[in-house]
Amino acid sequence: MKVGNQKVVSLTYELREENEQGELIQKVDADRPFVYLFGIGGLLPKFEQNLEGLAVGDQFSFGMTAAESYGEHTEEAIIDVDKQIFEIDGQIDEELLTIGNQITMQDNEGNPLDGIVLEVTDSIVKMDFNHPLAGLDLHFSGEILDVREATSDEMAHGHAHGPGGHHHH
Repeated sequence: MKVGNQKVVSLTYELREENEQGELIQKVDADRPFVYLFGIGGLLPKFEQNLEGLAVGDQFSFGMTAAESYGEHTEEAIIDVDKQIFEIDGQIDEELLTIGNQITMQDNEGNPLDGIVLEVTDSIVKMDFNHPLAGLDLHFSGEILDVREATSDEMAHGHAHGPGGHHHH
């Protein structure tokens, strides 16, 4: 069986910066593989294109430019936030506002958005909402461990269930 739409795919991968020799960003091993329902847009399109048609035991290795992955790092994503929004019961959690700290905020639609604290003044918190991998060329390599038909339940929910399936947050 080959990787394609309506298949649940289990795989291992190494994600590196720029190329196969690049700095390791993330590693997924066979004991806790990455499991996902293929073809529903949950992954970067280029990632899916490179896996389509592979079979169990096949290895893959491909690069993605920043534009194909998480986009360029932009100045627009660096925003001065009013410090008062961090007040809880009139108190600001100073520990939360540590330089380099990642804080989950909400955008105008209420979607979670992670920002990194760059600078804190008396009234302003400068935050970087660029994706942590923005501006980086990425390289993925790994192996297909398992391919199976998705159940109708999985198709209805749009993600893999069961062992190695999605985790509740």
